[in-house]
Amino acid sequence: MARPRSISDERLLSATGAVISKVGPGFTLAQVAREAGVAVGSVAQRFGSKKGLLRALSKVGRVEVVTRMRDAAAAAPGPREALLDALVTVYAGLDDAATAANSLGQLAADLADEELRALLGEHYAAMEAELRGLVLRAMDTGWRGPEPGLAARTLLATVNGAAIDWSIRPRGDLTQRLRADLESIVGSWYA
Repeated sequence: MARPRSISDERLLSATGAVISKVGPGFTLAQVAREAGVAVGSVAQRFGSKKGLLRALSKVGRVEVVTRMRDAAAAAPGPREALLDALVTVYAGLDDAATAANSLGQLAADLADEELRALLGEHYAAMEAELRGLVLRAMDTGWRGPEPGLAARTLLATVNGAAIDWSIRPRGDLTQRLRADLESIVGSWYA
């Protein structure tokens, strides 16, 4: 009979995210294990390699981000605010420039790997699909913006670009910056 797992994948993946935030793409399985309070062998046995760990993190991350977007939108007072809140919540965890830079460094490393890049594509497609639905709900009688797919893609590109710019030149609070940049676009889409 197999021994039950006492260390959850969630715990290991959470530790991975924390380590990436602290050290960027140069992280090691040993650092993840230390963060999770487990032996290195536990991480290696579960995921096989650093790439296996990143694959798992990408798949779980996609679901978590869409869930956070939905939760933020549901808590918003109206459809326009739901759209903005869903977008801002995506980057809410990047509260300082070093964390943002480390996370973006990992993004660059993922882009260099064909398999991880494909998983990123799925991640961004899921976010864009969620945004399309929110744009549809935000379209009222005063809407002068583009069709929902283009609007979603534009807004996603805006938050991604603003997060990169802020990580390089941090001025003020990231969430305030994202909200102001998004509002300047969304506000222009209404009569």
